[in-house]
Parts: sequence; C-alpha cells; structure tokens
Amino acid sequence: MTSNNRLFGILVPVISVILGLIVGAIIMIASDVNPIEAYTALWNGAFYDAFTIGETIRRITPLILTGLAVAFAFRTGLFNIGAEGQVIVGWLAAVWVGLTVDAPMIIHLPLAVLAGALAGGLWGFIPGLLKAKLGVHEVIVTIMLNYIALYVSNEIVRNVLTDHGTSTEQIAASASLGSEWLQNLTLYSRMHYGILIALFAAIIMWFIIQRTTVGYELKAVGFNQHASKYAGMNVSKNIILSMVIAGAFAGLAGAMEGLGTYGSVSVISGFTNLGFDGIAVALLGANNPFGVVLAAILFGVLKEGAGEMPSAGVPTELVDIIMALIIFFVASSYIIRWVLLRFKKEGK
Repeated sequence: MTSNNRLFGILVPVISVILGLIVGAIIMIASDVNPIEAYTALWNGAFYDAFTIGETIRRITPLILTGLAVAFAFRTGLFNIGAEGQVIVGWLAAVWVGLTVDAPMIIHLPLAVLAGALAGGLWGFIPGLLKAKLGVHEVIVTIMLNYIALYVSNEIVRNVLTDHGTSTEQIAASASLGSEWLQNLTLYSRMHYGILIALFAAIIMWFIIQRTTVGYELKAVGFNQHASKYAGMNVSKNIILSMVIAGAFAGLAGAMEGLGTYGSVSVISGFTNLGFDGIAVALLGANNPFGVVLAAILFGVLKEGAGEMPSAGVPTELVDIIMALIIFFVASSYIIRWVLLRFKKEGK
C-alpha cells in the first residue's frame, strides 16, 4: 500500500503537468495558434542563453521558499494562506537591515537574511497563536494579515525608510546576495546566491519533518489533535511552532527578493503573488520538500518563458491558464488514480 501511494504521488503530478500542456495546446489550436511554435517560444524564453537561464533560476528561488512555507503548514494540518504577507514583511525587514546596519558582509548579509526569516516567522506566529489559544481559523487570520502587511509596509517605506518616496535606496553591497561573478556568468541577469539558500531550506524542511522528534509531533498534531493531546503532546505549542516555521520560509522568500533580485523595497499597489503561487507549488509538489523544488522549477520556467510567447502570437495569460489547468488536474487527482487503478487491474 505504501509503495502504491508513493507511485501515485509521483505519477499524479507528472500526468497533471502533461494533461495541462495538452489542454493548453488544444486551446492554442482552437485559437489558430501553432502550439509547437508557442511552446518553443516558451522554452526559449526560459533557456535560450545564459541570461534567460539566470533569470529563470532567479524566478525559481522565491517560489521554492513560498512553496515550502505552504507545504510545511499543510504537513502539520494547517492552511497557510498568509505566505504573501509573510513575504512582504520579510522583504521589508531584510532591506531595512540592509540599509541601516553598517557591518562587514560576513555579519551584515546573514543578519539581513535572518531579519527576513524572523519577520516572516513573527507574521506566522500571530495566526498560530490565535488558532492555538482561541480556535480562530488560520485561513481567515492569514488572509487579513496579507492586507495588513501590504499597507503597513507601504507606510513604512513612505514615511520611515524614505521621505515620502516610493522606493528606498539600494542596500549596502555587504548585504547583497548578488555577485559580479554571477552577473558575468549569466550575461548580467539578476540571478543571485539565494538559490543555494532556497535549496538548503528544502533540506532543512525534510530533516525537520522526517528526522526529528519535533517533526514527528508536528505531523501527529496535523493528523489528529485529540490523539496527540492524549499522547501527551502540547498541541498549542506545535500549532504555533508550525506557523512560525512556515512564516520563516516565506519571510526568506521576501529576503531573497529584497537582497538579491531588487536590492530595495518599493511601495506596491498590489500583492507580489509569490505567496499565492506558493500554494500552487506546494499542491503540485505534494507537500514534499523535494517535490516542491521540482514544482517551483516548472512554475518558474513557465512564468519566465511566458515573456517570449507573444512572439509566437500567444498572450502571456495563456501560461496562467496552463498553470491553472495543471492545478485543476492535481486537485482532481482521485480521477487520475481511478484511471491508473483501472489500467492496472486490466493489465493483470
């Protein structure tokens, strides 16, 4: 039974991606667009040269971290819709430290990254506390906190980090994740060392969930709070801890944007969508840290490659349709499982 579940866990996302691309091709044909040319343009937009590859990796980096933020909460029975707000406060905190602290890189950069993680963790602590102590559903609280994060951050940028401006100055070089060597290697793309932090974070999540007592308790609480409490586990503590760790992952995603991609923080009129994309990444990755990495790579490629699709006469919105189709098929995984089981029985 376990081997079958693992097999389905691999096959369902793969089949969902294939079906999403096929249906996307059908939509193109119905719109008098050549799907081969469109997908070739998408591929070139993501992998044409060193610059596009660097930009694709840059786009993948925060998606891994927001995917981990949602997946970690899922694995412990919680629905973290607040990754978007956690990204924003993490971005703000990291840039704030990058602007105001004067220290050598060996201190400044880790401090700025840690500030982003701590800010995200704090933003996750609030819904975790309300859920654990008052039973307030985390979905409601995290949705509201997304808007609070957006408007509070904009106010801080306007009145604290700038003098009624819309964007801060660039962070100090000692707090930057970028490097001249990477820029030269990727023809001056915005790729930065944050990808290494994102991959390390995936390993950390796997280790916590699979190899620690804390991870065992978190999963147990997610499966059954009443049984966990009967077994002597502190349910409230584990709920709060889960949301704090999830928030820290999302805060790191914001730090990657602030310290790597942009080097500043600006007033934004709407959400970054990194946190919301993280929900799709976690779902496609089956809430497994290494599955999340693969899903983030796929979504990063689709999003980066979309910029080239208009050259084939395809609107960039089609990529969003393809991503939505992939998630639809993942959400309908029970249908795919049923078909696979039927084929398996007929094969016997």
